Amino acid sequence: MTLSPQTASQMTRDLCRLAPIVPVLVVDDVATARPLAEALVAGGLPALEVTLRTPAALDAIREMSQVTGGHVGAGTLVTPADVRAAKAAGATFGVSPGATPALLQACADEDLPLLPGAATATEAMKLLEYGFDMLKFFPAEAAGGAPALKSIGGPLPQITFCPTGGVNPQNAPSYLALENVLCAGGSWVAPQKMVAAEDWAGIEALAKAAAAL
Repeated sequence: MTLSPQTASQMTRDLCRLAPIVPVLVVDDVATARPLAEALVAGGLPALEVTLRTPAALDAIREMSQVTGGHVGAGTLVTPADVRAAKAAGATFGVSPGATPALLQACADEDLPLLPGAATATEAMKLLEYGFDMLKFFPAEAAGGAPALKSIGGPLPQITFCPTGGVNPQNAPSYLALENVLCAGGSWVAPQKMVAAEDWAGIEALAKAAAAL
């Protein structure tokens, strides 16, 4: 089976509808993976993005994928090898900072729904040509923030976004208020200091606040 872009977009769209915020996680210690996922899911944030930026990332995905109620994806997918490794680790979706034909084909071959990144109207239009209409807007703040994303939505109303990159509790509402935004990605719900201190109750509280945005 080869996953079509249209099916992939619908699957990622369904995930983005689960909660207003998708935690963007950098996991350094695999021992923290499962309790971190449990805290975030308990707080109302079931879709989790584990970025492939640390040696522990793939093992963290394996651990988190066993948490009931969670949907664990792999972020920072850049190469076809990243896609294959993420799928083998148990990721149920992928997120990329941008998109290349090779990356899109690898996700289709591996049946891994992808949320591909775009920062400009041209990039969004190219992905729309491939059949993707649920995209990541990255890097959100550096690319112009909510005003830029609102402007892109004017001529491209058929595309929906998940802005990520510089999103925080203060500016998240301005993104979530846009008609072309389903959810936003943020790292503030799992601060490194709280993870290191194993403050799972504190992280669950942050998740609950984010889920209420």
